[in-house]
Amino acid sequence: MLTKLDQLKKEIADLADELAVEGKEVLSKKGFTDEQQTNFQELFRNCFVSTADTTTKLLENGETYVFTGDIEAMWLRDSSAQVVHYLPFAKKVESIRAMISGLIQRQMRYITIDPYANAFNEEENGHCWEKDDTDSNDWEWERKYEIDSLCYPIWLLHRYYETTKDEHIFSAQVKIAFRRILDTWSTEQHHDEASSYYFRRTNCPPTDTLSNDGKGEPTAYTGMTWSGFRPSDDACQYGYLVPSNMFASVVLGYIAEYANSKYQDETMAKEAYMLKKQIEQGIEADAVRNLDGIGETYVYETDGYGNDVWMDDANVPNLLSMPWLGWCSLDDARYQNTRKWILSSKNPFYYEGMAAKGIGSPHTPSGYIWHIALSMQGLTSDDESERRQLMETLLATDAGTHLMHEGFDCNNPDAFTREWFAWSNSLLALYAMTYCGLMDVE
Repeated sequence: MLTKLDQLKKEIADLADELAVEGKEVLSKKGFTDEQQTNFQELFRNCFVSTADTTTKLLENGETYVFTGDIEAMWLRDSSAQVVHYLPFAKKVESIRAMISGLIQRQMRYITIDPYANAFNEEENGHCWEKDDTDSNDWEWERKYEIDSLCYPIWLLHRYYETTKDEHIFSAQVKIAFRRILDTWSTEQHHDEASSYYFRRTNCPPTDTLSNDGKGEPTAYTGMTWSGFRPSDDACQYGYLVPSNMFASVVLGYIAEYANSKYQDETMAKEAYMLKKQIEQGIEADAVRNLDGIGETYVYETDGYGNDVWMDDANVPNLLSMPWLGWCSLDDARYQNTRKWILSSKNPFYYEGMAAKGIGSPHTPSGYIWHIALSMQGLTSDDESERRQLMETLLATDAGTHLMHEGFDCNNPDAFTREWFAWSNSLLALYAMTYCGLMDVE
């Protein structure tokens, strides 16, 4: 008799085989070469099963622990993104539904333990990346405060419920997590005055710790909420990380909706709605700039004092991902203006080489493009030529491993970082499903 995990792996492997064949047929009709079709079939299958096969533990209490890959810790962000390509099947496949439901409950429990931590251990064992000077506990692998760590579980909860209509997901613990998120984001609107959070790491690059004795650079009130670190786990230069505030605005809408409809808590719903509006007003007032030759656009970071960071990073949420996250429509004028400059030399982390062109990150060497960014570029494009070129690039830059990686040299894809990075595999699977029309997914 199969264990629950073996059953999950089998059903996901069967789906992967079926979808890989269908996708190969689509590529054939689109005129891809035989070699590209064969590579697609193997790459897609490996990427589709990656999370279930290599990073998932089904725990005895019904929860699911999804670690990131080559690091055996669970990031709230990564674990959400690692299962996104399974969501379309959660309604019909019970094992997938149980896996994602269990993951959401695990994430909510972690948020109630500490909303400032980004990565957690499977057990309360004190394992950690580094012994940092911060108010940590033994559950936490790392306590870098990142807004998106609180966004992703709510985003996953919403997508799961929209797919399955599973009312049981709205546990008492979910409501407690809602409360912790609202309190944290409200406090961090006034970080310099009201927050007790600090993070200090010694003997490390400046991007791995916070300046100003662990409090980060000063910020003025804008309505936005402060973040210590980016989704790359690198420190923010200025505390108002615009894509993450956009993401927070989106999920606050979900919290308001569910606080009202599932928990009959009108006070919490109003609080979430007001916080959402304050963040949106802050973005409008302090994160929009005019760029010569392009028009109104968004900056990546700002501080309320007029200082900005002009860049985009491969890690999601980023400016590139705005429509995919639900902040705006694909044809939104500001988004299109922003997309123009972040996919150009105006973005210091956009690279063009002999093998590929796309967005990288200060987290990896100069000239390294991220597969996550290429997949997200495809997921946010309605241009068939661009989408095809991105699919061809993804197929051609796997270094013969039939898996995606973190970053790779834009002139030599055989030089790459992280051979086991499930988030990247999952996003490739999602983009391939979308590009080939295999499922009605976003």
